[in-house]
Amino acid sequence: MNIPVNPLARLAAALPPEELRAQFLVTGLFIPGELNLRWWETDRTILGGIVPTTAPLTLTNPAELRATHFLERREAGVINLGGPGTITVDGAAYPLAKCDALYLGRGAKEVVFASTDAAAPAQFYFLSYSAHTAHPTKLVPFAAMTPTKLGSRENANERTIYKAIHAQAVDTCQVVMGFTRMDTGSVWNTMPPHTHSRRSEVYLYFDIPADQAVFHFMGAPQATRHLVMRNLDIALSPPWSIHCGVGTAAYTFVWGMGGENRDYADMDPAPVKTLV
Repeated sequence: MNIPVNPLARLAAALPPEELRAQFLVTGLFIPGELNLRWWETDRTILGGIVPTTAPLTLTNPAELRATHFLERREAGVINLGGPGTITVDGAAYPLAKCDALYLGRGAKEVVFASTDAAAPAQFYFLSYSAHTAHPTKLVPFAAMTPTKLGSRENANERTIYKAIHAQAVDTCQVVMGFTRMDTGSVWNTMPPHTHSRRSEVYLYFDIPADQAVFHFMGAPQATRHLVMRNLDIALSPPWSIHCGVGTAAYTFVWGMGGENRDYADMDPAPVKTLV
């Protein structure tokens, strides 16, 4: 079966920088005391930043979903990027320290987010996709994630991958999530790069020092572009786009995926020598 080149890939190659950022960069989600959601039409993705301070925040039910509650026909993954907090799902409380993850299954009705200390609030990163069936809510502590070392010092890409919500650990319909931590002195992530024909991906960069940045590369392999990313910025990566980056200092990023295939290793290589 021959799949034609997506016309959006050609369009992205010609966009001016400000329009490229408007289409593929999400900023300003993590505001103290607020729950903020954004919609991306690719794979019907909803992403959010939730930062409870003095009062808990309840997951809203946007009118655009045409649902009785947010997770009526959806599932979600959450990773805490900040101080300790709690997510209460239909009365059951799940404590999350930094880098702990929680899977929310289809059908959960009331989801409440709270911080343990308002002065050092939790920062809950929320990623949701449509779901065809219900799977149970499951907590995945950071301590339970098996680290995988990749890369080399010679290529400046030594890094550790932590799979949080994935097929071998959590039953889901679509969502796959985890994060990658760069070693000190290494700056290149996801090298060699690749695309995902059967799913889209969302990158959230965090633990970037205030005076540093990450240059995230995107676009078709033969028409690459870049986005300048600051702490807690998010890059949207369609199936036709590569997703890799280089930082001016060490950093960590959350990768989240949804679509036709949950296999973490399902990717289409884009070797460095072929990039343009």
